[in-house]
Amino acid sequence: MAAAAASPLRVLVDMDGVLADFEGGVLRGFAAAFPGEPRVELAQRRGFSTQKQYRSLREDLGAKIVSVYESQGFFLGLDPIPGAVEAMQEMIKMPNTEVFLCTSPIRKYKYCVQEKYHWVHKHLGPEFVERIILTRDKTIVSADLLIDDKDTIRGVEPNPSWEHILFTCCHNKHLKLEPPQRRLESWKDDWRAILDSKRPKAE
Repeated sequence: MAAAAASPLRVLVDMDGVLADFEGGVLRGFAAAFPGEPRVELAQRRGFSTQKQYRSLREDLGAKIVSVYESQGFFLGLDPIPGAVEAMQEMIKMPNTEVFLCTSPIRKYKYCVQEKYHWVHKHLGPEFVERIILTRDKTIVSADLLIDDKDTIRGVEPNPSWEHILFTCCHNKHLKLEPPQRRLESWKDDWRAILDSKRPKAE
């Protein structure tokens, strides 16, 4: 009897901070909108929330930084992370592999959601538009891997099916991970080996 085919490897890839340069866009937008205000350079970023860090400088700066990424055109204008587009185009062509974009819209989503779709169409093409998953809770999405720059991902499911691979971004690069947690430093590193490590080993 022929052996059953292995199930496809399912990979979830976050957008902001992984495919799109959210941090660079925020800093650039803040400097343009509030040129006289103190700002946090990328080398000094700590913690996932830009709002929290700016508020620690001065209370009103939190609202100002939020106004940058809530503004029309912000998400559409983000630059791709180096190597991200090429990696996605290669990943989607890998045999026995399912790739989805799993992203959380900001709470004031008037422009964010539409612009995320346009960004994907512009940089990755229509095939990836069909693979967008928008959710505030990634723990309920079933997959083998989640590549995400957020260091702690919580939701209603205490034991998500996926392994979280931390994608290195300016706000998390100082964190020391405890094994078996793994990190992907950039798309120029061997992301293929991470995918292969989750595939069933041939007997």
